[in-house]
Amino acid sequence: MEQQKLPNSTLILIFGIVSIVLCCCYGVGVIFGIIALVMAGKATKVYKENPELYTGYKNVTTGKILSYIGIALGAVFLGYVIYMYATYGIEGMQQMNEERMRELGF
Repeated sequence: MEQQKLPNSTLILIFGIVSIVLCCCYGVGVIFGIIALVMAGKATKVYKENPELYTGYKNVTTGKILSYIGIALGAVFLGYVIYMYATYGIEGMQQMNEERMRELGF
């Protein structure tokens, strides 16, 4: 019997990459990472039932790893942002940004 590509294997890999790229976008990367992990769980279950029928399982495992990394980086960034707002407040953050913009000549 001819092997077929595992459903959503490429999409899982893409979502894993996007979760890392967007990890500093206030939680967007975390959302993509979680979606990729859910899809990877379903794809893994399908693959484990009949591994000889499917190709592309390496994309799923790579996507899972990238999703974990993206979620971790996103969580660290969100923690940093929460810490900064709790420490300096909104006004303090705005002042810091204005000072940086002046230093850069904007």
